[in-house]
Amino acid sequence: MTTILALESSCDETAAAVVVDGRRMRSNVVASQIELHEVTGGVVPEVAARQHLRAIVPVIRQALADAECDWADIDAVAATAGPGLPGALVVGLNAGRALAFARGLPFIPTDHIEGHVCANWLVGAGEATEAPPLPALALVVSGGHTELLLMRADGRFRRLGGTRDDAAGEAFDKVARLLGLGYPGGPAISRLAAQAGKHRLRLPRAWLRGSDDWSFSGLKTAVQRVVAQPDAPPPAQVADAFEESVADVLSAKTAYAAEREGVRSVLVAGGVAANPRLRARIRERVEALGIPVFIPPPELCTDNAAMIAAAAARHLDAAVDPASPLDIHSTLPPAERATMLTRR
Repeated sequence: MTTILALESSCDETAAAVVVDGRRMRSNVVASQIELHEVTGGVVPEVAARQHLRAIVPVIRQALADAECDWADIDAVAATAGPGLPGALVVGLNAGRALAFARGLPFIPTDHIEGHVCANWLVGAGEATEAPPLPALALVVSGGHTELLLMRADGRFRRLGGTRDDAAGEAFDKVARLLGLGYPGGPAISRLAAQAGKHRLRLPRAWLRGSDDWSFSGLKTAVQRVVAQPDAPPPAQVADAFEESVADVLSAKTAYAAEREGVRSVLVAGGVAANPRLRARIRERVEALGIPVFIPPPELCTDNAAMIAAAAARHLDAAVDPASPLDIHSTLPPAERATMLTRR
């Protein structure tokens, strides 16, 4: 039995969790900065980093208290090393290193995207208790990332595709701004779309045929043109058409890739995976192929530290001396990310 204390600070959530064997959550504490970023209409990196500094110690203490454990129960410390905002990542990574060094524990720098995928293995607040069978196709959709990954039978990854411009969550935020809604855009658009009733407006889909990639910038431009018209449709209809377009393209291309690759399961993860319409469309299309779909409960789709512990548990043999030279990897080109995930 291996108990990991994990930290997550890649964007604007300061999180700590205690997880046993990469699956059983004993605690999962998240301090959100949403009220600060509602004022500015988005995440301001410097503000996020300062808030992480204020919150990191109380969050760690709360995670240990909720887990009803002390340092003698902790076998390793993990923290997100990237991708993410540089100033935010540095806070969590160095806090984790310092704790590991002070307690003589191994330290596991962990990939944020792999963490999202591994949220599907967590139990204690999950929708399923069985582990997803491999090989699996993983769709990661969040504010900063939209990627399609093949998780092979040996647990390694191969990147199949991703967004060529805006991530899905980023598109939600930008369209919400066009509609005069609050931040974050995803929940606001979903609430407004639910008021639309019958689908009366159709927005374009960028299929990018022959690839596993997506593009949402054209869809965003289409929304901009629609709302600028003198006789623009009601905002609820625009929100509904936008949400339907995103869910349609993501689910259709995921189902096609799952069938083509012959996977045994499909995993959906990331903040946008909390969207009810996307969850429904993915299940509808993929399960029609006889392939089971795994999606974490909404609270484990958004950034949290339990998912980082789940990913770190897969790399116990890659733990490092916390005193060794370490660095964050805030952004990497797709080819380099694919190489890094594959070799893990």
